[in-house]
Amino acid sequence: MAFEALKAQVYMILDEIAARPKDRHILQENLREKLAELSALGLPLPEDLVRLEAELERQDADEVYPVRS
Repeated sequence: MAFEALKAQVYMILDEIAARPKDRHILQENLREKLAELSALGLPLPEDLVRLEAELERQDADEVYPVRS
């Protein structure tokens, strides 16, 4: 699959995450899969998407292990 097509799919997933926040975890997994596809093809990963995925991971960790004062 061409880089532009994969990139378009990634951005469609991001739109779905925004529209359906309750399904975020499922959609986040889809995002990981698309980023892995790009990486496996030796294509560059858009830095903004890598940062977003890292931020979503951090949020997941915060939900599981909330910071207590």
